[in-house]
Amino acid sequence: MDRIRIRGGNRLNGSIPISGAKNAALPLMIVSLLTPGALTLSNVPRLADVRLLQRILQNHGIDITVAGKRAGQTGMGDVMHLSAKDIADTTAPYELVSRMRASFWVLGPLLARCGEAKVSLPGGCAIGTRPVDMHLMAMERLGAQITIENGYVIATAKQGLKGAHIVFDKVSVGATHAALMAAVLAQGDTIIENAASEPEIGDVAECLVKMGAKIEGIHTSALRIRGVTSLSGAEHSVIPDRIETGTYAMCAGMTGGDVLLKDANANHLGAVIDVMQRAGVTVDIKNDGLRIYRNGAALEPVRVDTEPFPGFPTDCQAQLMAMMTMANGTSMIRETIFENRFMHVQELARLGSDIHLYGDTAEVRGVKKLTGAPVMATDLRASVSLVIAGLAAAGETMISRVYHLDRGFETLEDKLSACGADVARISG
Repeated sequence: MDRIRIRGGNRLNGSIPISGAKNAALPLMIVSLLTPGALTLSNVPRLADVRLLQRILQNHGIDITVAGKRAGQTGMGDVMHLSAKDIADTTAPYELVSRMRASFWVLGPLLARCGEAKVSLPGGCAIGTRPVDMHLMAMERLGAQITIENGYVIATAKQGLKGAHIVFDKVSVGATHAALMAAVLAQGDTIIENAASEPEIGDVAECLVKMGAKIEGIHTSALRIRGVTSLSGAEHSVIPDRIETGTYAMCAGMTGGDVLLKDANANHLGAVIDVMQRAGVTVDIKNDGLRIYRNGAALEPVRVDTEPFPGFPTDCQAQLMAMMTMANGTSMIRETIFENRFMHVQELARLGSDIHLYGDTAEVRGVKKLTGAPVMATDLRASVSLVIAGLAAAGETMISRVYHLDRGFETLEDKLSACGADVARISG
């Protein structure tokens, strides 16, 4: 099993290209179920989660081919061609859905196009239960009949889905994706209120419009969809990954130095940029990305609550906590999205951090020095928080279970090494 070895203490200087957003690429791949035409996605990140979803979609009969970047194409990722001319199977089995929660989102497209779907309940995960009740409510509002048998959601809409007024009682990215993808082929108009407005949802909506969907209110919390009878194929480029951008920004903030995050979109990172600047890190918006630098100034403590977009993202909470372990004072970080997203705290403690938990709030008392140690990744974002801490820790940090990193960060060790970090993957 691979590990990541970090010898800390080096400043970062150079340029890091930002990959396509995993949280946009996955639902964009699922969108291919809605059309018999060919969907071509570019700037698709090379990640373990993407490869797994390929296998899941192929189980439904989607033909998928992947090629590297060609001359003249922008972005650093792959080009993926998806063709769902015929849906071979409307069942998503437990052995596949249990490995990736996002695969549950096939429920809406299968219902909308085929009138039926049998999808395994995903169960819990390392950072919380993430219930799917709002997904099912949205499908029922659109006219689906739903039963749950032996751990499977069995949904039917033999006469097709019907437009509806859907109001979510809380913001949910997954439920918004599900409702949007189902509503584009429903008969009549659908209004989705209290919809999540994350950039990744906007990216999916913009791709659907290219395919012939009628959607208004993109990038807002109120989506209005006029159903169409069919969608065509399209070509679409995945947006840059704002979570990867925030992560590398915090790497630079933690170590000091001067890093350009190429292709980063500042419009997707307002809350992160604000927190970085309050912490004493300089952020300059450039035509080709974001310049992050800190040369000599101390890190200042911050108070942050995670919130749905445009608030501070929960997917950057662990990374911020790692950076604040060496701030000049005490930071307070409150996690409001997932109830069990502090598992990285005990591993950061192994490096010498001083963190105390009070329910949903972490009190992070800055220390003068971190020291390298063997640590274990517990989930995707927790794993990269250990990388950030290890970059500044004296001596050697060895991170095990780095398959978590491979789910969401493309060639992380290469990108950091190119900027002067002493980071290496140890195989076996």
